[in-house]
Amino acid sequence: MSTTPPVLAAELAVAWADIQRHHPELPDLAAPESLIGESSSACGNELSFERLLHEAVHGVAAARGIRDTSRAGRYHNRRFLAIADEMGLDHADEPHPSSGFSLVVMRPDTRKRYRATIDRLQRALKAHTVATTADTARSFRGPAARHGSSGGGVRVKAVCDCGRNVRVVPSVLAQAPIMCGACGQPFRIPEVVGAA
Repeated sequence: MSTTPPVLAAELAVAWADIQRHHPELPDLAAPESLIGESSSACGNELSFERLLHEAVHGVAAARGIRDTSRAGRYHNRRFLAIADEMGLDHADEPHPSSGFSLVVMRPDTRKRYRATIDRLQRALKAHTVATTADTARSFRGPAARHGSSGGGVRVKAVCDCGRNVRVVPSVLAQAPIMCGACGQPFRIPEVVGAA
């Protein structure tokens, strides 16, 4: 099994497709590679199938036109919670003061439904981690590793012409266009007017 990010991105796309099989209204995942190396304290910082399912809740909310977060995407409200419940995720009884109901976990029946997909994704994630953390004298990790970057970064709002928006690390958007599933146009980071 190759451990390059495109292969991991392909495994993420396969896992997303399995979620779509059970939840057909879930839109396609425009850029699976954007999840690699990403971290978000509100959504959990470790890439896993559970995290992917969490992101799928946001996808279903977007497809339904439901605003499921506030506070720049940090606070997950009861509308997020209702969709998370539909998709087989459990939650705390009371919301967290700053992130709301963001900390969701798979129910046992959900874990059973996706067992083969979870196992396959875990193998790919493990291989990717081994490949990207193996340190040899002949390994080149690029500028992020030389300067101690975690590979994450600050997300900014990217918009498309139809008015939809996503939060993305600018370097991820610079790698390749992220296309809007509604209008087919690329998301872009708007220029700030009047910035000094």
